[in-house]
Amino acid sequence: METISVAKRDLASPLSWHGNTGHDHADQHAEQRLEVFVIFTDTPGTLAALQMADRLAKRLEARLRLVMPYEVPYTLPLTEPTVLVEFLEGQLRTLGCQIPMEITAHLYLCRDRRRTLQLVLKARSLVIVGGRKRWWPTPAQRLASALRKDGHHVVFAELR
Repeated sequence: METISVAKRDLASPLSWHGNTGHDHADQHAEQRLEVFVIFTDTPGTLAALQMADRLAKRLEARLRLVMPYEVPYTLPLTEPTVLVEFLEGQLRTLGCQIPMEITAHLYLCRDRRRTLQLVLKARSLVIVGGRKRWWPTPAQRLASALRKDGHHVVFAELR
């Protein structure tokens, strides 16, 4: 079986800051709640997905998670992506501030985006992917299709 290295960095917007300090009773209860995952595609597409996810998560009383799998080329060490980690964290914080609901954001430095999402997402997760729709598949549409093939419930938030 293939082994993949995934460096996980937990972030959160100023609305919510979550660390890796372990689980308390409240965290265990929160883990039982439904989760809505938003996968970072690009800034405008992700913002459209977050807006849709915010409305959906409120109705379902679900937790909202923003996931950014960032592919690092094999020519570089996994801990040294081509873009500064602080910049990627800033993108997630900026997006998180746009939504009034509490968001937990995760940045994953990885080699294979799809494989990382397979490891991160629970079976049959509710996932929202945002982007433009075209008659030819865009990267966001291809990602949504791949996640559907993996058995997830995917909603596409079309950027208008």
